[in-house]
Amino acid sequence: MILSDKRILEEIESGSIIIEPFRRECLGTNSYDVHLGKYLATYKDRVLDAKKHNEIIHFEIPKTGFLLEPNTLYLGVTLEYTETHNHVPFLEGKSSTGRLGIDIHATAGKGDVGFCNTWTLEISVAQPVRVYMGMPIGQLIYFAVEGDIETRYDSKTNAKYNNKTTRPVESMMWKNAF
Repeated sequence: MILSDKRILEEIESGSIIIEPFRRECLGTNSYDVHLGKYLATYKDRVLDAKKHNEIIHFEIPKTGFLLEPNTLYLGVTLEYTETHNHVPFLEGKSSTGRLGIDIHATAGKGDVGFCNTWTLEISVAQPVRVYMGMPIGQLIYFAVEGDIETRYDSKTNAKYNNKTTRPVESMMWKNAF
């Protein structure tokens, strides 16, 4: 079940969903619009290795915007910090973003119950497009969970993305045993 706007507001009021900053006009019928934060990042190396720590270079988006180019993976971050204590958050791109040829996540659209952070975006573009800090970039949808949660994400000792940040975070695949 997807939460409605009224239910999202009730959950914010109860503290089970936190969105900072929260702006009422960003609440849709059954979603909440999130915005591009001020940082982007790219990997230092053009060839990545899943078994190694691939370092990234962070940079700020200038006020005049930043031109994204095809064939480059950009890591972005949401302006909004979120906490979801009893629901499954799901990040999707906005229609207007998609119509500019911008994909905001390669595979990682689902969050976990207990995810408390900004969202790292895996951005790619179909053609060159200029982006700006603060532009609407995606929307969060919240799903109800059936059954009790044994271990929330923020309580997992092996969770790779628990460190609070306002910057994009690189892949932590290298921390897996394979």
